[in-house]
Amino acid sequence: MSLSPIKFGTSGWRGLIADDFTFANVRLAVTAIAGHLTAKKKNPNVLVGYDTRFYSEEFSQLAVDILQQNGVRTLLGDTFTPTPAVAYEIMRAKLDGAVNFTASHNPAPYHGLKFSTSDAGPALPEVTKDIEARVAKILSNGGVPAPAESHAKRPSPEKASLRDNYLKRLGELVRFDVLAKCKGTFVFDALHGCGAGYLDKALADHGVAAQSMRLNRDCLFDGTGPDVSEENLVPLSSIVRDAKALAGLATDGDADRFGIIDRDGTWIQPNYILALVYDYLVETRGWKMPAARSVATSQLLDAAAKSHGQTTYQTPVGFKYIGQLIREDKIALGGEESAGLTIRGHIPEKDGILACLLVAEMIAARGASIGDQVRALFKKVGREYWPVRENLHLTDEQKANAIAKVKVDASTLLGRKVVSVDRTDGAKFVFEDSSWFLARLSGTEPLLRLYVEAESSKASAKLASEAKKWILS
Repeated sequence: MSLSPIKFGTSGWRGLIADDFTFANVRLAVTAIAGHLTAKKKNPNVLVGYDTRFYSEEFSQLAVDILQQNGVRTLLGDTFTPTPAVAYEIMRAKLDGAVNFTASHNPAPYHGLKFSTSDAGPALPEVTKDIEARVAKILSNGGVPAPAESHAKRPSPEKASLRDNYLKRLGELVRFDVLAKCKGTFVFDALHGCGAGYLDKALADHGVAAQSMRLNRDCLFDGTGPDVSEENLVPLSSIVRDAKALAGLATDGDADRFGIIDRDGTWIQPNYILALVYDYLVETRGWKMPAARSVATSQLLDAAAKSHGQTTYQTPVGFKYIGQLIREDKIALGGEESAGLTIRGHIPEKDGILACLLVAEMIAARGASIGDQVRALFKKVGREYWPVRENLHLTDEQKANAIAKVKVDASTLLGRKVVSVDRTDGAKFVFEDSSWFLARLSGTEPLLRLYVEAESSKASAKLASEAKKWILS
């Protein structure tokens, strides 16, 4: 076993159930989190939440026991809890943090633990490093001591119901009056995750016509995973077409990411949704404020912001960086190409439920399909944006070679003039015609991710193929 088996990536610690995500390692991680919390404050109040994955309830109960033994007051979610609802509850009840058992959109064999701090966002690197150091220290001292035998009855945790307060907040952020006037229906796909009972309820409560699918718990997620990918949303796409619905709305395993299907059954890239929703919010809410995006996200968002006389913040990958800008009230919207967004006045965390509702509101208000709205935005900003993302499964040797390659500071690359190199996260090479590519190691999976963007589908495909060849050569 390495010095610390607990490693926090861009969104918490994830591992394969029964391989590295075990009761022993959960005990280690939660003991370290308890140490971190109690070092900061006496008797902190913490929420424990969980998603629909295998063994979620058992891991959560173990966490409650450990936290209580270590002087932490705990609230346990009364049922499956979406990540955005957990974040909102931290803010609303002024809690000291939350331990959320979720592996978000990862495939079914994974589980995970996300630790959020009192500011309701994912723990920043200085916090996760402290937790990892505490794990290493516990291990060097012989591991987690066995709990003392006690015949005293353990206090059962106070249960917390998050749904009503969270949905009430969404009612303040979304213009349901606009949505309710909409002529047509929506289809919601919960992908067997935590969005079930939240997004469908929000639509029903406000009189919006919608049908729902995959609301039941399935720990195997139809044999794939609860990712809002084009492939996973094929069943939603066919129902949208058959029902002649206005759009398909989907949330991932913990409902922090969104998936959108247009009325003709086309899966819409999250990159396009970020730019459209930002443009719509500035127009309808009057928020003349900058946008924020990760380094891997389409610069269509920058163009939309520029059309309103606004700038764009570029952050490393990891929503915690966008969360900081939301807390400081510096942006109207922040998002990532991996289907995460939040807006001004809301949580410093991704919210897939809110994203779907804002897209539905935008469709109702504009009376146009998403495809038509994307084309109108291209026209407005004066050019097209065609982002592409590829996952490269590399050997260790290829990975080392790729890392060495992208360290170059070349003035020309792939026969193109380089105008800037950004090393915010990985290496992003921007060319003279504003096309670019980024190579970075994934923070959640053993992959090298390649992101490319140019002004036509053909140009993007060509740049992606050349960049891939260069990385692998």
